Amino acid sequence: MKPLQFIPAIAANLLLLLSNASLQAQVTLSATGSGSAYDLIESKGFGNENPDCRHTSFGPHVTQAFDNTLGKYVFVFHSHADADDDRCTNDDRVRMEIKGGSGSPADMQHTQGQTAYYRWKFKLDAGFIPSSRFTHIFQIKAIEGDAGAPLITITPRAGNPQKIQIIHSSGEGSGSLGTVKEAELAPFKGNWVEAYVKYRSSEGSAGTFEITLTRVSDGAVLLSYTNNSLDMWRSGADYNRGKWGVYRGKDDVLRDEQVRFNDFCITESSASLCPSSIGSDPNPPGTINLNAQHDAYVRDGSYSCRPVYLEAITQWQNDYETNIEGVVP
Repeated sequence: MKPLQFIPAIAANLLLLLSNASLQAQVTLSATGSGSAYDLIESKGFGNENPDCRHTSFGPHVTQAFDNTLGKYVFVFHSHADADDDRCTNDDRVRMEIKGGSGSPADMQHTQGQTAYYRWKFKLDAGFIPSSRFTHIFQIKAIEGDAGAPLITITPRAGNPQKIQIIHSSGEGSGSLGTVKEAELAPFKGNWVEAYVKYRSSEGSAGTFEITLTRVSDGAVLLSYTNNSLDMWRSGADYNRGKWGVYRGKDDVLRDEQVRFNDFCITESSASLCPSSIGSDPNPPGTINLNAQHDAYVRDGSYSCRPVYLEAITQWQNDYETNIEGVVP
């Protein structure tokens, strides 16, 4: 067998790998400790809704800080009870959120029938006080159509005891379930929590939703909920997207808050592309660390998978040399 006969097989395998790499993409976002947090966030395709135009003296309402518990830099979302508002349009509430949207990669825009997988970490301060009106630290919202109320929220709730709630809404249609799951807020406060969400953006009983909130320090599951028949689509919507941050109604009990977030991962391919880091090496052998300088998705819409290609080419080269050893041309 002549050595050149191996070339078509190598080319076919390379094309297959490139195709799979393009189809199996994820968007990741972690703090680096350098540069502007806004620039880093926007470089990954996230938009942001901030109160900077009203509270100009504070500057950017997302910063980066080293976190001793995680041993790395994280994002700090700042929310001020009096000085902030909601994008200079609503003075009765304060908002600092990042989100998917029109400038986001395709993996952050979930059209009808698509399944999305999210994983991220958050930490509420030990003294965190929820608003007596509403406080959302995560939302799933529709773009266009019936896009007013969110489909899903993670909502810390005032009361005695304070709660954290998962709330579902069908918007203008029927079928809203309201609070589908709740737990006491106390175990969440002062602790890093890893959130995992999986949902299918489908109408009526074809929609699904799953959430697990796990304490990072000991792997304790603080809240979990699964519904395999849940309306997760709105009339007239173009797509669903996630929102993360601090959005709360003003009241007399609010205080200034700092909520920490980090290690966002979003994909439409498989949960395995956004694995949990709890109880395992966050960078096990054989994995590729996707960070601010090297991601699976480039802002202009092209995919950057160079290390994957190089590893594959190296392996095929080794195989090729092994296969032709001793073959007479």
